[in-house]
Amino acid sequence: MKDTYHDNKAVQALAPAVVAAAVIGNAVDLSGFDSALFVINTGAIVGAGDFGVKLQESDTTTDADFTDVAPADKLGALPATLAANSAYRLGYIGSKRKRYVRAIVMKAGGTSIALGATVVLGHSAIAPVAA
Repeated sequence: MKDTYHDNKAVQALAPAVVAAAVIGNAVDLSGFDSALFVINTGAIVGAGDFGVKLQESDTTTDADFTDVAPADKLGALPATLAANSAYRLGYIGSKRKRYVRAIVMKAGGTSIALGATVVLGHSAIAPVAA
């Protein structure tokens, strides 16, 4: 039987938290991997919280260098407003592949949402993947 444990690496993109404003996630280094899958989990929404998530890419970790990922460079789509107690996935395929990707939480209204995001890096250049 094949396993995914030795072929993938999980990296925290957004620490699980109750979010009440826009949040910039961690820059995730894609070096040594050819695929990235963002997994976003939501919990409770308070005060009709209206939050969304978008992906950004860059060749550096400098905030000003990050730009939004084009729709053609993503697999799947996220709703404009995330639902409570849900799980979403969004793949990054970057046609002009950048070294770093990150998730940005955007607030359109309401009070708060509980959420977190993990990036699963796959198709590693060297396997097995170190922890």
